[in-house]
Amino acid sequence: MRLLWKGLSSYTVIGVANTLIHWQVFFLLSVAAGLSQALSNLAAFCVAASFSFYMNAQFTFAGSASVGGYLLFVSGMGALSLGVGHLGDIWRLHGLLTVALFSALSLVFGFLYSKYVVFRERDQ
Repeated sequence: MRLLWKGLSSYTVIGVANTLIHWQVFFLLSVAAGLSQALSNLAAFCVAASFSFYMNAQFTFAGSASVGGYLLFVSGMGALSLGVGHLGDIWRLHGLLTVALFSALSLVFGFLYSKYVVFRERDQ
């Protein structure tokens, strides 16, 4: 079980910085620019993902940041961000609840997706 969660602590520290970036961009786009939560969440994710993908490649998974890995990460986790934002729009959730929900899901699913899909060859 310990091997399953190896690297989670550094992933979490990088995730805190990622979350700050994500939330700032989300609120700028949704409140100031008036975009939907779905588009705001997806765009904010893409900005924050560029930072976190590189940092996690270097410090969490000890691999190199490749274009293919980046595209795999952004497409997989971007779909989750768009889906959560879409649900926020449908259910008329407050933006804070939408980004908090995505951040919680992203911590768990993003770590497992990165470890076992995106960086699987480099992490063995």
